[in-house]
Formats: sequence, C-alpha cells, structure tokens
Amino acid sequence: MAKPNYNFEKRQRELAKKRKQDAKDAKKREAREAAAQTATEPQPAAPEPADDSTTNAPAAPRVHLRSSE
Repeated sequence: MAKPNYNFEKRQRELAKKRKQDAKDAKKREAREAAAQTATEPQPAAPEPADDSTTNAPAAPRVHLRSSE
C-alpha cells in the first residue's frame, strides 16, 4: 500500500489559504481605493470667515482639573 504524502497535502492547504488571503486583501484594497476616490472629489468650498480682530487673538490656556476619586 502507498504511503500518504502529508507534505504535499500540507502545501496544498497552505496555497489555498494564501489564495484566500490574497483575494481578501485585494477586496480590501479596492474598497480603500474607492473610498479614496470619493474623498478626493471636489467639495463645495466653505465661505471664508469675516476678517475680525478677534480671530488673531491668542487662545485662552486650557485648564485640566483633576477629579477626586
């Protein structure tokens, strides 16, 4: 009786797994590219704010309060 070739079977399983992963990666890549296409489409420009002297004023410092636990 012939001896089973486990190395061949293992290699076939690995190749099938790699093909499946490659297909999954290609699908993700296409989705990312499609999202990038929609993100790069020109959008209507927002109106510029009026030129006020308050826009150039320095921002107030942020104060972080610690919570008592």
